[in-house]
Amino acid sequence: MSPSLDTPLDAPPAQPRANRWSALVVLSAAMLMTILDGSIVTVAMPAIQRDLGFSPAGLSWTVNAYLIAFGGLLLLAGRLGDLIGRKAMFLAGNAVFTAASLLAGAATSPGLLITARFLQGAGSAMASAVVLGILVTLFTDPAERAKAIGVFSFTGAAGASIGQVLGGVLTDALSWHWIFFINLPIGVATVLLAIRVLPADRGAGLSAGADVLGAALVTSGLMLGIYTVVKVEQYGWTATHTLGLGALSVALLAAFTVRQAKARTPLMPLRILRSRNVVGANLVQVLTLSAMFAFQIIVALYMQEVLAYSALATGLAMLPAAVAIGGVSLFVSARLNTRFGERAVLLVGLALLAGAMVKLSVVPVQADYATDLLPVMLLIAGGGLVLPALASLGMSDARPDDAGLVSGLFNATQQVGMAVGVAVLSTLAAARTGEELAAGVAEPAALTAGYRVAFTVAAALLAAAFATSLVVLRKRSA
Repeated sequence: MSPSLDTPLDAPPAQPRANRWSALVVLSAAMLMTILDGSIVTVAMPAIQRDLGFSPAGLSWTVNAYLIAFGGLLLLAGRLGDLIGRKAMFLAGNAVFTAASLLAGAATSPGLLITARFLQGAGSAMASAVVLGILVTLFTDPAERAKAIGVFSFTGAAGASIGQVLGGVLTDALSWHWIFFINLPIGVATVLLAIRVLPADRGAGLSAGADVLGAALVTSGLMLGIYTVVKVEQYGWTATHTLGLGALSVALLAAFTVRQAKARTPLMPLRILRSRNVVGANLVQVLTLSAMFAFQIIVALYMQEVLAYSALATGLAMLPAAVAIGGVSLFVSARLNTRFGERAVLLVGLALLAGAMVKLSVVPVQADYATDLLPVMLLIAGGGLVLPALASLGMSDARPDDAGLVSGLFNATQQVGMAVGVAVLSTLAAARTGEELAAGVAEPAALTAGYRVAFTVAAALLAAAFATSLVVLRKRSA
């Protein structure tokens, strides 16, 4: 069996304790910037459309361009980090993202903004792909690693919640340009601090995995797959556009897998797929994030379109969920993972999330926040147990020479789960709402009926994640 990072053979020299935690701050700041950028843009889209003259279809590309570049390049960026050095890849990614943020903030035309968003996605992929790989090589002690991953997960929850509120504040107080300019001081500070505190690593060299054909296959396959999914709402699941491009994406990824089995220096050595915990954690992550990212969007739509909440009120209403996730991941998850094991903690967290979706599946048209929604936001604290446990399991059997690749794979399945979840649940909700409207049901009730379907499917996805965790994942020894 491949040695795990708990017993590294060729990891970088041990870093002083203070440097390790300083490095964690830098890694978390970079992830905060990435997640913040993903959520902050959605609030400012109406202002962007008015100012730059986007068509309704063109406006979606301010999000799609970022998602396609980010999700499509994660696996390649993770492997390149192992080959040329994860620190170098992290620095380059943050530099690209920061420069692209400046370009996006200064954009004066739709084409320029879409180009900048694509470059932002590429920079985010370069930096994000190696973050977990750096983290697990820095923190080899199981207890310290659990704490570090808990802090890292807390940052993600904070970015998701802050983004919607901050986007509204910046857009109203200044202009939409500042949702991108705010990345500049964070990006510059991150690069300068990373140069000082991140450990130097030479990487294995391009000769250890310079599979150009494999890189082209996996990058084009992932980009095409994500593009197909984000356009489902426009074309539908059974359209020739969706089926044809989806089949081509699957064919490209299948060709990539065959190539990796035969290549002399594969981009992704298939040995990493022999670990039940690595494969299982990625599969559970796809199912979980398909449910939870769609929940974040659909519950916001429910509060605004049915309950008539403002954008700011919606962000504040969802704040307890972010605080609960952050608090649990920061103060509770590490202790529980160390004492009971990640698999047991993951199962408890999934059960809590499934309970939240079950309660939402019967949400009324005239909901009371205190009795109908606040309990859901508190049950979402299960995410603070799920996210750190999945990150630990997903990186559990990585070797020091392929930690970047395993990190990139973990981030790639995260993006796939988010994109697929939104496409599937939004389509199902819209179809049910259309049926209700055609039957003469009032719009608020019709919308609520559609959202209930989405929440019911989300509960089923979480139940499938629970079952997969039971069957596939194995408890790790301390």
